[in-house]
Amino acid sequence: MANKGPSFGLSRDVQAKIEKKYDDELEERLVEWIVRQCGPEVGRPERGRLGFQVWLKNGIILGKLVNSLYPGGAKPVKIPEPPPTMVFKQMEQIAQFLKAAEDYGVVKTDIFQTVDLFEAKDMAAVQRTLMALGSLAVTKNDGQYQGDPSWFMKKAQENKREFSDSQLKEGKNVIGLQMGSNVGASQAGMTGYGRPRQIIS
Repeated sequence: MANKGPSFGLSRDVQAKIEKKYDDELEERLVEWIVRQCGPEVGRPERGRLGFQVWLKNGIILGKLVNSLYPGGAKPVKIPEPPPTMVFKQMEQIAQFLKAAEDYGVVKTDIFQTVDLFEAKDMAAVQRTLMALGSLAVTKNDGQYQGDPSWFMKKAQENKREFSDSQLKEGKNVIGLQMGSNVGASQAGMTGYGRPRQIIS
């Protein structure tokens, strides 16, 4: 990790905007879910953005989280013992979590970059990834999710419909309302073009 000095001007403004997106209430919910999902041995972080970052920084808790969502003892992330202390090993652990999350079904646009967590550049992006992971776990409903289902939104699922040939033919005879409707249409009271309407009182 490079040593970075304080940022000034536009860089500071951009960083301040990114930091404002961090949600403290969401942090509490995510911590609650991670502890419920991984077990109390993972501990709890200090409250606040930096406490949350330090808690997740070495990638071990994230690895345990994603491993707990995979069925049948499949463990896509190897958890080293003891936890890694070298920077590149910790970043590699985070990268393994991101790969496993993507394989689980999290969309690429919802996945944070390793430096977002490791250097605390964008902790709101980390929250978004964890939210997407939780939503997927609730939606899959395969018995691996631990916690309150109301913590995450269920993703929309496909509802495929099958129509017979006769139903499809019937549909061709119906005029859709987008094409307008001629119900109740009448030319009563219309006058020829160019002539004033006669109003007699």
